Amino acid sequence: MARPRTPLLSRERIVAAALRLIDDEGLDALSTRRLASELSVSGPSLYNHFATKDELLDAVVDSVIGEVDLSMFGTAGAAGVVAAGGGSWPEALRDWARSYRAALAAHPNIVPVLAQGPGRRPNALRLADAVFGHLVESGWPRGQATRIGALMRYFVTGSALASFAAGFPADAEVYDAADYPHLGEAHRLAGHRGTVDEGAFETGLEALLDGLALRYARLAERP
Repeated sequence: MARPRTPLLSRERIVAAALRLIDDEGLDALSTRRLASELSVSGPSLYNHFATKDELLDAVVDSVIGEVDLSMFGTAGAAGVVAAGGGSWPEALRDWARSYRAALAAHPNIVPVLAQGPGRRPNALRLADAVFGHLVESGWPRGQATRIGALMRYFVTGSALASFAAGFPADAEVYDAADYPHLGEAHRLAGHRGTVDEGAFETGLEALLDGLALRYARLAERP
């Protein structure tokens, strides 16, 4: 029997093609017709694997979450590595936040969908379980652990949603000193996008962890 000209369809192949399309052209580019064309198959064949576009989009989002390392919580991460225990909670949150942001920064067009919450996505639920579990095991009350998990997600997804530095025009004439006396160097920001945005993330992350450490210390002081 002759070998088929194109590889057989699978959920993994469809998700990978959909993610490439979103990465290259944005969320609006994703449609059943366009994806079928990219895969050189008929549109209806996609429905054998995903009943709706929303179901497919959920799988794409979850594949991105699957790139996040969770090994610092003593949980299997993207590479399937399981740490024996897990570090201190500030160290674990720091390493996880950096991995989380790296995964989102690699796929910024998917962030608006991802920011809506875990839904029924297995990798997203594993992530939430790992963060919450580690915080509770470290001595945080369950209610505060829930809020810390939410706080960290807000911070990471917000930082990956757009570039602060790139939002400033590179035209020096925009920043008239009479109107913006403190923005004389703002036209240079876009040219230092990586340094500015990465520095802002790290500054915010350390400030959050320092503040949480103070709250944690006060917990220990309670009778």
